[in-house]
Order: sequence, then structure tokens, then C-alpha cells
Amino acid sequence: MASAAGGKALTLVGEGTARLPQLALALALRGHAVINHKSESAETPEPATILCAKPEETGTAAASLLAVAEGVAFTRDLVSEPANVLTTEEFAARLEALTELGVEVEVLEEDRMAELGMNALLAVGQGSAAPSKMVIMRWKGATGDPLALVGKGVVFDTGGISLKPGPGMEDMTMDMGGAGTVAGVMKALALRKAPAHVVGLVGLVENMPSGTAMRPGDIVKSMKGDTIEILNTDAEGRLVLCDVLWYAQEHVKPVAMVDLATLTGACIVALGHENAAVFSNEDGFAEDFLKAARTEGEGAWRMPLAQAYDDMLKSPLADMKNIGGRPAGSITAAQFLKRFVKDDMPWIHLDIAGVAKLKSASLLAPAGATGWGVLSLDRMIRERFERKDD
Repeated sequence: MASAAGGKALTLVGEGTARLPQLALALALRGHAVINHKSESAETPEPATILCAKPEETGTAAASLLAVAEGVAFTRDLVSEPANVLTTEEFAARLEALTELGVEVEVLEEDRMAELGMNALLAVGQGSAAPSKMVIMRWKGATGDPLALVGKGVVFDTGGISLKPGPGMEDMTMDMGGAGTVAGVMKALALRKAPAHVVGLVGLVENMPSGTAMRPGDIVKSMKGDTIEILNTDAEGRLVLCDVLWYAQEHVKPVAMVDLATLTGACIVALGHENAAVFSNEDGFAEDFLKAARTEGEGAWRMPLAQAYDDMLKSPLADMKNIGGRPAGSITAAQFLKRFVKDDMPWIHLDIAGVAKLKSASLLAPAGATGWGVLSLDRMIRERFERKDD
């Protein structure tokens, strides 16, 4: 917090104390230090001190919001790590550490996922020496069916056999940003003891070219049973998500689902780095999220879904192909995922490719990983999914 406030004491009196929790949150978000691996660590500045007239009236609210700030920081730290540090195994281990906060964590290994028929997810990781995993995090702060949060966790994305260009490939350490956001939300819920039932599921893979890698022209069978023609191995995130989404519906039985992924470059072409793309099959659910995002100042913009876009996924050889061509790339990716969402399941897809990591600082974040989505999802959970005491 010190970098935001210069390590000085701030004194709030009168009506200013009503905004103390928000001020504390802002200082925590802006002052979070970005992870680096320099041999000489920078000096830790003195923390900011906030003085107010009536601390007892604001302490609980501030503590709750600072718990969310801890979730944002967790996401930023995960997204900031290089791929040789945050391997699939290390990622899973950091999520398993959430058990210390009361989160139940289960890790599915490749053999179990193969038994379940999660061949789309496994195909993405089959070219890597790193084992693919699915991590399930359960926060049981209330009874009843849960909200499911699903995240894409590609710890490094070379594009596979459909190799990406060299310039900029170093940024593909952030291709696990969706899983990072899910992890941050789960930590925030646990820290503030949220009265909600939420399950986070993340598919952790590495997309590498090798003699065992998935090839263009391959046809894989998803957990749902639908077959997918692989035209481009760099359209891999949707293959991870489709199996995790189906697993969530079959085994978690949620009341609603939200998935997050740094999914398409087309999203950045459409919306730049100011907004995430929001897709949904239910208007009320989408508006609840958009309202939360507006309140938290996280840019989000609703995008369309329609049969014409779905038709672009037709394949002569399989039930679908994994890309729809250059036009409407973020939309056809969402339509692909929608094929793995049951008709009666409220669902939101968030393409966060443009907002998960930024080159320059923003009002509430230093340059680098932003932790986008933790604030908005936490607020939506508070307002729509938490148990309300009578």
C-alpha cells in the first residue's frame, strides 16, 4: 500500500470515514508490488497508515474488502510468474495451499481425466513433458447448489504445431489468466468467509510442439461425446474449457456457470485493452455481472451470440471444428463453448485476453498482471449468490 500513499499517514474525519473501506482497497490494489526475480530485491517501503474518527464502524467492511484485495494480489502473482516457475505442478500446489483457508481442493491427474473421457483437454497438453491437471476448489460457505467458476489454465502457449510467431511469445506466460482469476476469487471468498457455495474448476495444461503433440487435422472426442476437428492447434483454450465445463455440469451440478479465459486475439481487435468481452445465454445473469463490473470499474462489454455464428463451426468430418475462420473470432469461440453448456444452465463466458495483463499502469494497478475479474465476480457473488440472513 505504501507506493500509493507514499508511506504517509492519512487522516479522515467527518463524512470521509464512510469511504474508508474503499480507500483501503484502492491503496492495497495500487500498492501491490509486481513479482520479479531480480537477484537484489527492492527495499520494502513503509506501509500507509490511515487514521479515522470512528474505526469501529468501518473496520469490518474494510477487512472484507482487503480480503478481496488479497485475492486480486494472488491472481496478479500467479499471472506474473514465468512458465518455468509456474508449471502445471507448481500451479496445482499453490492452489492446494488454499486448504489452509478452508477451501477443499481436489486434483485430477491425467489417468483420471482419461477415464472421464476428457480427451479435448488432454489433447492440448499431450505435446508437453508437463502433466495436465484439473484442480477443483470448493468453498462451502452455504448449503445448496453452487455457482461454478471455470478457468483456462494454459501455463504457456506456443500455439503447438500451429506455432505462434516468435515476437511476443514471451507474453504467453499469461495464458493461464482465467484460471488465475478463478483462484483469486476462491481465495477472496475464503478470507472473508463468504456465505456462499462456490466451486472453482481450472484446467492446467501446457501447449507445446513435439512428436507427441496434437496435429492440425486430428479429430478428438470430448467428454460430452461430441467430436472436434482440429484445424488450428493454437485454438486450444476452448478445448480445455469445453471438457471442464462439461465436467462441472455432470459432477458439480451448479446453479450457474461463469468461465474465464484469455481466449482470443480477436477480442483484443474488437475491444482493445479497455474491456473484456461478455457472452451469455441469459440476459438477467449477464446484466448482474455487467452491473458489478461497472460498480468496480472493470471494463466489460456484452457481445452477441447467434445461430449464424454457430454455423461457422460446422465440419464435414466431425461434429464441429475448433475454429470458425477470421471473421468474428471471439464470437465463434464463445459459440464453440456454448455447445458444451446445457440449455437450462445460466452461463457467462468472459474473454479476458485484452485485460488480464497491461503494458502500462492503471489507476488501481501497476503495469503487468491486473487481476481483472476478481473484484467484479466477488461483487456479483455478494449480490446474487450469497445467503441472505433473515
